[in-house]
Amino acid sequence: MAEFDAVVLGAGHNGLAAAVHLAAKGWKVAVVEAKTSAGGAVKTQELIEPGFRHDLAAMNLSMFAGSAFHQTYAQELAAHGLKFVPASKCFASVFPDGTHLGIGTDLSINKAAIAALSEKDAESFAAMSDDFGAKAPHLFGLLGAPMPSFQSAKTVWKAWRAGGIPLLTDLLRLLLSSPRDFLDRHFDNEKLKVTMATWGLHLDFPPDASGGALFPYLETMADQAFGMVIGEGGADTIIKAMVSLLESKRGEVFLNSPATSVDVFSGTKKIVTLADGRRLTAKRAIISNIHPKLLFDGIVKNSQVPSKFVEGIKSYRSGPGAMMIHLTLDGLPDWIASPDLKSYAYVHIAPTLSMMTKVYDDAISGLLPQEPALVVGQPTALDPTRAPDGKHVLWVQVRVLPAEIKGDAAGEIAAGDWASVKDAYAERVISIIENYAPGFRSKIRGTSVWSPLDLQAENPNLIGGDSLSGSHHLDQNFLFRPVAGYSRYKSPVGGLYMCGAATWPGAGTGAGSGFMLAKMLAG
Repeated sequence: MAEFDAVVLGAGHNGLAAAVHLAAKGWKVAVVEAKTSAGGAVKTQELIEPGFRHDLAAMNLSMFAGSAFHQTYAQELAAHGLKFVPASKCFASVFPDGTHLGIGTDLSINKAAIAALSEKDAESFAAMSDDFGAKAPHLFGLLGAPMPSFQSAKTVWKAWRAGGIPLLTDLLRLLLSSPRDFLDRHFDNEKLKVTMATWGLHLDFPPDASGGALFPYLETMADQAFGMVIGEGGADTIIKAMVSLLESKRGEVFLNSPATSVDVFSGTKKIVTLADGRRLTAKRAIISNIHPKLLFDGIVKNSQVPSKFVEGIKSYRSGPGAMMIHLTLDGLPDWIASPDLKSYAYVHIAPTLSMMTKVYDDAISGLLPQEPALVVGQPTALDPTRAPDGKHVLWVQVRVLPAEIKGDAAGEIAAGDWASVKDAYAERVISIIENYAPGFRSKIRGTSVWSPLDLQAENPNLIGGDSLSGSHHLDQNFLFRPVAGYSRYKSPVGGLYMCGAATWPGAGTGAGSGFMLAKMLAG
């Protein structure tokens, strides 16, 4: 029986971040991963043709680049091969009238584009940008602190010292507002509101969901201030660098090694049993980067788990599903709105707030949306190493979708399972892109369609194709993620801890939960 200080279940980026920090503090660490490669939702593969590299799920690495974990280990990660590609033209929205609005790192260009829509809104946007410097340290401080903790309380105290009750009130109002309410307070023009609000659907926030304003605000302001980044050669650059760094610190990674049980005896003896019968002992901690629903539905063998916690995990809601469509192309889309759009990292197709509301309502009702929201990623516009010379890949995320199909809002696709309808639905998506970029179909070389259930099959943590590992609505966020009373990563089983997107601060590539947990354990 192999013995370690800590055993980490799951080689996603949060689990790897925890393992790296513990190993750096002298712990003997093992990471066990069910799949044949590490990464979880951060993987890059040649899905269609040799030489064309596709980010299977996550593409945007801005949160990782700006994370506390990266700031701590940046030099070591770079020495182990981590490379970023910056994007100064971050995201844009396109509209049916042939126009667009883009946000990049040049405030003067952003302001001029907004001024063409509304002079008043351009001034308001500039004022919001100026104010971001005052609000950002407190918001990022809160997101980078365990919940609750002395550190999070200190962040609130610092905000009070900096701006008193008015600043605290502004921050609280932002945290509780819906995207529509927040944007209506600041702007008049619908296109500007849409351009920012679309970020809410990257999580599971339609325009009128309370708590949904924060991500559109932060993403817009942070992209303008710092730009976006993707990984050179693929998003998996962060995974390869973390695995290499961990192994250099004498950590071990066991691939193709699913954990079948976790047993804790008297809170001291902790044993992980793998599918092939191997048993690993953890002297100090077992850290799970596995979705809590999966962890506490068969892997954890402990009758002492409180019933209230079990009920909380059972009632923990998934967010809506997503579909991924990966394409190899002879050329990037020729966007009607502007040739300049070919140089943006993301092009959003979600033209109105009412459309976003309908998409969400359809999805949670089990219907295939007639007009889904599309995030069109153009990684080879930034990083030509991902495809042969002159060729491209396109990354299309379709948001939001039902896990179980009850019908089609358009009345065109017969209800069925995802295996039988995914290709027809992908054709609907491609037709939408064609409307905004005529001739797009003729550029397509090959297609790989991943339905919500395909995504779940590839990564069981993405239950129902939910890339968020659980809704981020207010009743499942902050102190309530994943269950009230267990937001500080410690489970009710002695020596067993949780991290990952299902724990605070939630989804994204920031590695926040894994790093915060490791610091709580090892300093």
